[in-house]
Amino acid sequence: MSNGSFPPEPGRRGGTLAIVLAALLPACFAGWLLWSSLGDSKDDGADGVGAPTTSSTSSPSPPSSGAPAAPSPPTPSGNVSGKPLAGKVVVIDPGHNPNNRDHPSQIARLVDIGTDEKECDTTGTATNSGYAEASFTLDVARRARTLLEARGATVRFTQDGDRPYGPCVDERAEIGNKAHADAVVSVHADGAAAGERGFHVILPKSVRGGGADTSAITAPSRRLGERLRSRFAKATGSEPAQYIADGSGLDVRGDLGGLNLSTVPKVFIECGNMRDSQDAAQLTDKTWRERAADGVAQGITDFLNE
Repeated sequence: MSNGSFPPEPGRRGGTLAIVLAALLPACFAGWLLWSSLGDSKDDGADGVGAPTTSSTSSPSPPSSGAPAAPSPPTPSGNVSGKPLAGKVVVIDPGHNPNNRDHPSQIARLVDIGTDEKECDTTGTATNSGYAEASFTLDVARRARTLLEARGATVRFTQDGDRPYGPCVDERAEIGNKAHADAVVSVHADGAAAGERGFHVILPKSVRGGGADTSAITAPSRRLGERLRSRFAKATGSEPAQYIADGSGLDVRGDLGGLNLSTVPKVFIECGNMRDSQDAAQLTDKTWRERAADGVAQGITDFLNE
């Protein structure tokens, strides 16, 4: 040619491009592998937080210590914590009166017991050593009162050694009735023959006549008596008397004005036989009397919490 240049070699430009591409491909592939590896690492562990999220069926986590506590259920009316007898009225009738012996004519007069007439009261019995039933009943009654009041009960006495005599049996019943008592227990000790041992609970018989009508109280009084029998035996270790009521510990009577004239659940408990030396040794022991009071209080508590 006139300018002396040479024509391009066929295929030279295409060959150069192929060489460049061949050099770049390994580097691109290596970069892709690195990117893929980093991407996989981020996906494990739920957006890099750590463990995978739990499914919707997993158990909820407990509330933190700072979360407010759930409100307590409301306390039942008349029964606050630690006071199971709150709102309950209990009348304890300490049998006889230490001063009765000084008023023989007053306590000998007859009063109406609904189905008959009977002495206002008696002096009660005593141990051979002279420990009076009336002293025993007051001591046990006072101890039981302390226990019952600690449980929230309102406790009333028919007498607390603060009367010249009595009260008469009809008035004793009336005190429980006017108080609208939830339970009444008359505390006594028996004067049976020496050799006869044990306690028993006296229940009202179903009677109607004059001012007496026990039809409404015989069933709840029996339940009260049964609870009292069970708890008294457990607290004192005493056995039901075998000389009365076929050894059942439950004697049903219709000749006691304190029961006949009651319109609220009421029972008597004869805590032991003062004329028996072994029973007398227990009745004169203040530690045993504390256990007796506990049996009385717990029997009443069980009945009122039914």
